Amino acid sequence: MKQIQDIAKDRELLLGLAKNDGKSLEIIYSENFPPVLRMIYQYNGSEDDAKDVFQEAVIILYEKACKGDFTLTSRLKTFLYSVCRHLWLKKLQSSHGMYALPTELEEIIPAEDIVDEHQEKDEQFRVMESAMGSIGQPCKTILEDYYMYRKSMQEIAEKFGYTNAENAKNQKYKCLMRLKKLFFDKYNTSL
Repeated sequence: MKQIQDIAKDRELLLGLAKNDGKSLEIIYSENFPPVLRMIYQYNGSEDDAKDVFQEAVIILYEKACKGDFTLTSRLKTFLYSVCRHLWLKKLQSSHGMYALPTELEEIIPAEDIVDEHQEKDEQFRVMESAMGSIGQPCKTILEDYYMYRKSMQEIAEKFGYTNAENAKNQKYKCLMRLKKLFFDKYNTSL
């Protein structure tokens, strides 16, 4: 059911794009630019590179949508991601003579899987941020100190007044289990 809704939404966006509807263009950018930006970063590009490539892909999409005989055979996000990947790899190949994928390999790599994977990871990060925001203190600070700031258990024990590093480690474990429960509760309800 969701797949049918997504395809219908993509078709509406294409119609809006062909009619120069600013809202359709805004939605296309907001939903499809982030995965393209990550892909360009992955290949040592900049945000400006990503904007240029994405703009070029949207122009290609616009021209196809205006012709009226264009049939979208995949999700819009897959189409745009594939076009952007192709444009970027072509640009890298011509300017650096590197990072180019052989044509047969380009055809094998399923762009839809890559886009879906990125969206899944984005959703997981959003849920994790939400879980971290609701875990409370001192757990939030203990986990941040250990995992983000790479503080030792001894430093954490001293900071929070635990008698030794082993007690701090036990508290970190309890916090981690609490975070895990919050994460999965929130993640399962967001599906």
